[in-house]
Amino acid sequence: MNDLTHPTTGLLHIPDTQSERDERHLAIQRVGVRELRYPINLRIDGQVVGTVGSWSLDVALPAEQKGTHMSRFVAWLDALSQRGAAFDLATLRESFDAMLDKLHATEGRVEARFPFFLRKHAPVSGVSSLLDYQGAWIAERRAGVTTIWCEVLVPVKSLCPCSKEISDYGAHNQRSHVTIRAELKAEIGFAELVKIAEGAASSEIWGLLKRPDEKWITERAYENPKFVEDLVRDVALGLNAEPRVGRYRATVENFESIHNHSAFAVIER
Repeated sequence: MNDLTHPTTGLLHIPDTQSERDERHLAIQRVGVRELRYPINLRIDGQVVGTVGSWSLDVALPAEQKGTHMSRFVAWLDALSQRGAAFDLATLRESFDAMLDKLHATEGRVEARFPFFLRKHAPVSGVSSLLDYQGAWIAERRAGVTTIWCEVLVPVKSLCPCSKEISDYGAHNQRSHVTIRAELKAEIGFAELVKIAEGAASSEIWGLLKRPDEKWITERAYENPKFVEDLVRDVALGLNAEPRVGRYRATVENFESIHNHSAFAVIER
């Protein structure tokens, strides 16, 4: 026998070091794993589609406990993946509760970031193609309150009103990123948040276009110029009109075509 063998049963005893008491009396607000890649199923436009998420999972650790059980994060995520359930507001809330129970924690956080695609039809020719976006689900519990956030990053086109006003012809334009992070009071789809962002831009963009479509987009943006300030305010107006959205942060970044820097604007509620 060795020191790890029970003297009576002869069974191997593995000490649970993480559960030992810590005498430094310092609570840890967040401890866990980060950038863990695992599959995730999403409900997009009424269909269940698979993608790969980059996960960050953590819990709060009481002052008296030495460590958390890191392997349980992966075990929880693997069980969730094998279930194959599509993520929505209800699924995230339910599975988040299960993670906290598994880690014996009262506070914690789940964040999954992933690419997703929407099928779009060009404005004139109607040719069909996919456009990629970035999304995220975030669940957090603090002081007994659980909050669910949904996030999208939407590429759009913006055209400068000042450039149009001072030029005899043409105006400089660029691609912009609209990022919406919204607290959900009720279920809202990624496509609906994308629509708010694209509707506020000088023009939305597509993956595949014919020449008549390019003409339409060029003229559409020219007749609909937006400063970065205009764009973020119009996004905020769209979110203000959506009763399923609580708090939010709307961020717009213009990758300026005539400067080697970006312009940005943020509105928070």
